[in-house]
Formats: sequence, C-alpha cells, structure tokens
Amino acid sequence: MIAKHALTAAASLAALTIAAPAMAADCGALAGMALEDGKVTSATLVAAGAFEPPPSPFGPPPGVNPSNPYAELPAFCRVQATLTPSSDSDIKVEVWLPLEGWNGKYVGIGNGIWGGQLSLSQLGEPLARGYAVATTDTGHTGTGLTAEWAVGHPEKLIDFGYRAVHVMTTTAKAAITEFYGEGPQFSYWNSCSTGGRQGLMAAHRYPEDYDAISAMAPANPMTDLMAQSMWAKWVTARKEGAALTPQQLGLVHGAVLRQCDALDGLADGVIGRPDACAFRPETLVCKPGATEGCLSAPQAEAMQAIYDGVRDKAGALLLPGWPRGAEMQLAALVMGERPFPVAYDYFALLTHGETAGWDWRQMDYGAEVRASRAYGADILNVPTDGLDAFFARGGKLLLSHGWNDGLIPASNTLGFYRGLYGELPAAQRDAQLRLFMAPGMEHCSGGEGPSQFDTLGTIDAWATTGLPPQRILATRPTAVPAMPGAPAMPPRDPMSRPLCPYPMTARHDGEGDPALAESFRCAVPGS
Repeated sequence: MIAKHALTAAASLAALTIAAPAMAADCGALAGMALEDGKVTSATLVAAGAFEPPPSPFGPPPGVNPSNPYAELPAFCRVQATLTPSSDSDIKVEVWLPLEGWNGKYVGIGNGIWGGQLSLSQLGEPLARGYAVATTDTGHTGTGLTAEWAVGHPEKLIDFGYRAVHVMTTTAKAAITEFYGEGPQFSYWNSCSTGGRQGLMAAHRYPEDYDAISAMAPANPMTDLMAQSMWAKWVTARKEGAALTPQQLGLVHGAVLRQCDALDGLADGVIGRPDACAFRPETLVCKPGATEGCLSAPQAEAMQAIYDGVRDKAGALLLPGWPRGAEMQLAALVMGERPFPVAYDYFALLTHGETAGWDWRQMDYGAEVRASRAYGADILNVPTDGLDAFFARGGKLLLSHGWNDGLIPASNTLGFYRGLYGELPAAQRDAQLRLFMAPGMEHCSGGEGPSQFDTLGTIDAWATTGLPPQRILATRPTAVPAMPGAPAMPPRDPMSRPLCPYPMTARHDGEGDPALAESFRCAVPGS
C-alpha cells in the first residue's frame, strides 16, 4: 500500500512537472530566496493529495480534528523556513502556494493556547479555495499547554506574543512575490482562540500586514484570561464540598436551558439570549435528605462565583465571568487537582517564577490581576485603543464568539468590542467593525447551536466589495462528537440560523420552519 502510494505521488509529480515545468522549477528555486533574519530550509513541490505531515510527539494541536485534512489538497509549493529575528529566536514557518488557480490573496493562520506547533491541518481548506497560506510554531516546540519554554527566555515570549506572526507574514509575502511574480492583492488573517488574539495583535502592532482580520473567540486580554481561568478552579476549591463534576455541570446546564431557552422567543434547545438569563444556581441546592440531582450549597456558591466574575477580597468586580450556558466546557477548567495548566504555568512559572512559596490556593485576586498585567500585558495584551492605525488604513475587523464557550468567556470579547466601538469614529465603526455572537456555540466550534460558518469568505467579500456583513449563515453539523472510547452518539437534526451583527439577534418570524435560517430576521432585542 505504501509503495503504491509512493508510485502514485511520483507519477503525479512527474505529470505536474511536464504540465507546468516553469512553475515547478520556480518552487525549487525558492530554496535560495534571501530572507532577512532567517533562511529557507526547503522548497518542494507536493502533488495533489500526496502531503503527509511530519510526525508530532504531541499529537494534533488541541481542538484539531485528528482525521486526515490533507486527502483532497491540490498540488502546491511547500516552503519551509527558520527565522531568527533575535539571538534566542528559532521560529519555524511554512508557506503553501497553490500551483494552479491562485486567487491573488494570502491568508495567515494562527495557533492554539501557548502555540508550539505549526497549524498545518488548518492550511488545507483555504489552500483548496485558491489562497496562499502560512503558519508558524510561534518560536518554540511544545504541547501548547505548558510554558516552561518561556522561563529564562524573554525573547521567546516576545516571539510568541507578537513577533513570530509578523515575521511569518513578511516571509509569506516574499515567497508569494517570488513564486507568482507579484505580491498578494489582499491579505487576510483567519483564526480562533490564541489565533484570534494574534490577529488583534497584528492589527495593533503591524497594521500594514493584513487588510481584513477574522478574530474568533480571541484570547485577549491574555493576562486577564489567565486570572479568570485560575478563578474558575479556585472558587471550587476554597470551600469543602465545592468541587464540581461534569455531571453536576450538566445538571446546571440543563436548568439554565429550561429557564432561559425561550428568552429569544423560541424554545429550540439553544439559548439565544444568555445576556438576559438570570438563572441562579442556588435554586438547585439539595433539599433536606436529598443527595442526587441537586447541588450542595458550596457548589452552588462556586457556580455563582464563576458567573459573577473575578472579585477582590472586598468583593469588588475585577474581571467578568462566564455567561449562563457555558457550563459544559467549564469542566476543563475545574477538574483536576490544580488549575488549567495553561493559566497555572503563567502564574507559577512566569508571573511568580521567583516568588518562593507561592500557592494558588492562597491567591489574592486584586494583587494577582495587577501582577499578571505587570508581567505580560505589554507583550500579550491588545488594548482597545491600539487599533487606530489599522482602521485608518481601511482595515476590516470581524469579531465572533460562541456564547457557550467555557474556555474563554464570551464576556471578554463583548467588553473588547464595546471598548473598541467607543474609541472609533462613527464612520469607521459602522463600515469596518462587526461582532457576531453565536448562540449555543462552544470554543471555536461545537455545541448545541449552529457553529459552522465561513469567516474567511465573509472578510474576503467585505474587503473586496467594501460592504460590511449584515448576517452570516451558520449551520449545525448533524454528527455529535463522542468522548474517546464512548459509543457513537445519535445524529442530530440539521439546523441553520443567521448570525446577526451585535447587538441584533435572530428572531423567528412566527411561521417558518425553526430549523431553517430563512425563517429568522435580525432585530435589536426589544424592538
């Protein structure tokens, strides 16, 4: 089978060389392309369907489907480079250039959590649509869950924070120009989570790099998100009996659905208005003698604290909490003996790397939020008043977030949008800024609601026509992912909905099929 595959790939490469000898030769010639602060390590032609990713000791990046995303790839020129903008930098970059049918545009693809891996599996879909694409490992190798690579390496933290994406972008544009004889007409950023933060950071620090940016569920401000993640675990550990299991989180989620599902005018198993939901976990506290199907008083208090947000010792609000509906994914933050490793490492290894005896169980959150910002805000956070140059040159910014995201609170993106909206002149915010909230969607994908929508196509149409999106079609996959080792879940009924520009929400027309997007219109709540 392996030999047959190799022969097929060789035959395909030979056919490509005959069909387009100049282009094939140009690909190999990119190996000698001069780069500032770096070098091309390889430039090879890959036949259609023949790409095989290098083995990773860590498996696919978190949140990436391990199924083969490369089987239907067209032929492309694969450029690999190592970039060294500082004496301690070691930034790996890949640029993929379609051999035929390039649409004249470039797309940058970001990373998850702490980075550490090339997002190769996310390059295939835009490549197949005719875009030139690029990714970086952000300057280190790792699982993405831990930050030991940054200890004693401030330049590597800078690479992760903002520099790696920029030098990746300049390298990609240079390769595009070398390969096609002209640079991209439009450059886009399209990513989620850390990738969303990277897009905002590009707009902040390098406003000329991208013409339009899709930042989904951006992990920004990152230092504050680290404190929020710690808080979610801390409130379940500060009192005896406060720990929450996935089953109890499911119990709470079911109660939230029952109380708040119909707030948008339609009971459909999807909470369309989490911002209007006033559910209180205390309603689930066990009655005397009951032990199942209810919460202990400390558990209800912990859940309420997660909703209410990070507080200082006096009870003053420091950072927003999670919206109602996000309970199911919170298991990743509240399970285990200590907090989510991404956040724990930020505090234990970086913020308090030289603090003897630091203990997460004794955190003073007023002091900790200040300490986390003092350590990393200049490198990791994007301020709402820092995108003026990007908008001044005509840049378009598409923000989106799933309401049911349990890893990054949707409240963070709402706060960033509101701050940004207040900073911009009316003409710019109306023509160049949009936020779309996705009811029932979890982190970057999945959940009870429609979670598949074309952010790349949306920003492409926006940049090329100048017309901002008025609604985005979202669909819900019928397949339901099962836990590893668990039996397959029964398929769901299909569902499609319009996502509406915030603050508008989708409103059912009262007559049409509630499973179809055409039965809904976008309207401001209460209008």
